Amino acid sequence: MIQPRLMNIHLSTRVNQPYLKVRKGFGKELFEALNPPFPPVKLLRFDGSEKGDLVSLELNFLLFKQKWTSEITEAHTDGEAFYFIDEGRQLPFFLRSWRHKHIIRKTAANRSEIRDEISYSSGNGILDIFLYPVLYLQFAMRRPVYKRVFSGK
Repeated sequence: MIQPRLMNIHLSTRVNQPYLKVRKGFGKELFEALNPPFPPVKLLRFDGSEKGDLVSLELNFLLFKQKWTSEITEAHTDGEAFYFIDEGRQLPFFLRSWRHKHIIRKTAANRSEIRDEISYSSGNGILDIFLYPVLYLQFAMRRPVYKRVFSGK
């Protein structure tokens, strides 16, 4: 049997806005725009992206629903980047651990890179492998949303 280990997904998207402007755009409206088509997501709580904030949602798998609550455990801004980390506190049955670092890094005066660094485990190595392409695709679907929202127009 395949032993469970922490799985990692890293994606980045370049956008045409200064990183501090992108940082301001990381709110409830963007969060809702980033939701994948399946499963449908109902936002239950969105405090923001500062340390101690909570984000809670309900995933609707048609035959059943699962609650997902994450806490922002770290947030930092400096002259080159902004990042925040959300960690799963109440996860759907198929996940045991979740850590997502959102990084918005300055690449030029009016350009930024948005980076998603995700670490997760289901507690089952085979399920982890199955979840990888599903989660990768869901986060890859964020790229066109990021580009549209932060187009600089």
